[in-house]
Amino acid sequence: MAWLILGLVLFLGAHSTRIFAEAWRTRTMEAWGEKPFKGVIALVSLLGFYALIVGYAEVRMAPVVLWQPPIATRHISVLLMLFASILLVAANIPANHFKVRLGHPMVLSVKVWALAHLLSNGNLADVILFGAFLAWSVMNFKSARSRDRASAERQALVPGETAPSTAPKLSATLIAVVVGVGLWALITFVLHAQVVGVSPLG
Repeated sequence: MAWLILGLVLFLGAHSTRIFAEAWRTRTMEAWGEKPFKGVIALVSLLGFYALIVGYAEVRMAPVVLWQPPIATRHISVLLMLFASILLVAANIPANHFKVRLGHPMVLSVKVWALAHLLSNGNLADVILFGAFLAWSVMNFKSARSRDRASAERQALVPGETAPSTAPKLSATLIAVVVGVGLWALITFVLHAQVVGVSPLG
């Protein structure tokens, strides 16, 4: 359990500087340079991810059951993962409706992914892992939206300057949906059982 918690602290901590230490992040990036700073963050993230994987694999060998999810939660989880997959793809395709309207589909994808797995898993390790990611994604999305509003307010104060706007494109949205559904099918019917050892539909 210690490795799992250490991994979560390192991995989520490395991705939380904009949530809890925006001023420190700005000062440090200016002092070190953008690439060295992001390099350190990436290294800490990789170390955290490794510890997280090792720790989760260990605790799965001796699971502590907190509750037994009903069968219906598996079906809800699979449906939620469809939305999570589409949002994940949408985060990497410019000018689609999800990205334009929601602002941060990647963070929302993590939120839906974590919620889906919390609903369908009742072991202590799962609650810690997915609960931590859910809490992080909620705080991250709130922080990101606050920065968006602050940026829009600053631009509104500059005479003659307006915030850039991007009209969503139907073609980009359709690509995000089609690729997202394909990714969901690949994970649901192939990769999840091969990598995790558990079939979402089993």
